[in-house]
Amino acid sequence: MELSSRELAKKDIKSLLIKQSVPASIGILFMTVNILIDTIFVGRWIGSLAIAALSVVMPITFFISSLGMAIGTGGSSVLSRALGAKNKDKALATFAHQIMMTFGVSSVFVAAGLFFGDEILFIFGSNGDITAPAKEFFFPILLAVPFQAMSMMGNNVIRAEDKSRHSMISMIISASSNIILDILFIKILGLGVMGAALATAASFFLSFAYIFWFFVYKSELRLKWSHFTWKKEIAGEITSLSFVTFARQGVISVLAVILNHTLFAQGGEHAITVYGIISRMLMFALFPVLGITQGFLPIAGYNYGAKNHERVRESVFLSIKYAGGLAILIFIVILVFAKPITAVFTTDPDVIRDTPGALRWVFAASPIIAVQLIGAAYFQAAGMAKKALMLTLSKQGFFLIPLVLILPQFFGIFGVWVAFPIADVLSTIVTGVFLKTAMAEHVNEE
Repeated sequence: MELSSRELAKKDIKSLLIKQSVPASIGILFMTVNILIDTIFVGRWIGSLAIAALSVVMPITFFISSLGMAIGTGGSSVLSRALGAKNKDKALATFAHQIMMTFGVSSVFVAAGLFFGDEILFIFGSNGDITAPAKEFFFPILLAVPFQAMSMMGNNVIRAEDKSRHSMISMIISASSNIILDILFIKILGLGVMGAALATAASFFLSFAYIFWFFVYKSELRLKWSHFTWKKEIAGEITSLSFVTFARQGVISVLAVILNHTLFAQGGEHAITVYGIISRMLMFALFPVLGITQGFLPIAGYNYGAKNHERVRESVFLSIKYAGGLAILIFIVILVFAKPITAVFTTDPDVIRDTPGALRWVFAASPIIAVQLIGAAYFQAAGMAKKALMLTLSKQGFFLIPLVLILPQFFGIFGVWVAFPIADVLSTIVTGVFLKTAMAEHVNEE
């Protein structure tokens, strides 16, 4: 830990940024490649309608499982500080509360999904011909969601123990098993949508099994039954720190509901299929930019705490420079290869015709998103929770949702696609103003 601290304080920012960003990018890459390949298999082996069903179901299941991520993120902050203070009892109690809270909350949502599945699917955009495959996909995955929630929570705890290699292994297990089982269940056994659902559900369980093995045999956090005693103070501390992550995912889920209904109203099942491909590309293509953002956080956070504002400024500007450069390259690739990219996902000629133009519009402002991402991350690193939350939610919550509701009334489905770059530009301007003010304050302090 002391060597790491000296590096953060003294080592060249460029070298630090590379060292921190590459592992983060690899982790994000495995997660997004899994989603991407899953969508390709579903689109080519089952049909374009199955992609639309995925676009309806995945935001629901991810919302439930992301509760585990939120509890994991908030609880791991408590846990890390307890370990640093040599308070092993509190660390163990915190971990036990994370388990109880994640299992309890995810189980409640799963029960709600089993009883009100049709209504929930409709709320998230299950209309017309999408309904049947969405139901077939939804229920097997729903039953496995607690395993994914526990995995997402557990990965945060593993990183808090400074054993991130095991966290990466669990993600690799999930991604690779899903791909292998997709081939088995869909291509070889011909189980269609049910096969895709079973493959995804099994990958959740296998990832959880590895994490369970880690905590039994490798972790320093060895729990006893006595640790599973409910303490309001610990639960409250975890909940308060989990709110930012939960709020962000909540806004993304609301956006998914509005998008799916708006797209169906403007273009039916076909429009939702088009966005299903675009949303996967948004997750995949931007992984190096997100990796730099994650790598930037500990560098800026440490030097901000040490009041070394010159290194903070340097880390901000270098991160924006590198992330912006990568974003420009990504935009050029999307601009030039939009049609071949679309053809990888499906053989449906209508989807291949309509997706490239929409894809280019959605990515139109991607060259400037580095300012928005790094800017919001800076305020998180500086411990300014309210500003970090506001800027993190600015694109989806303050701009994209209203634009998606308003623009299609005047421009039809084109209004949906153009809402994305407009929201990017507006949120980047807002973040840029906040970031410029913060950098000026550093100069005054010096």
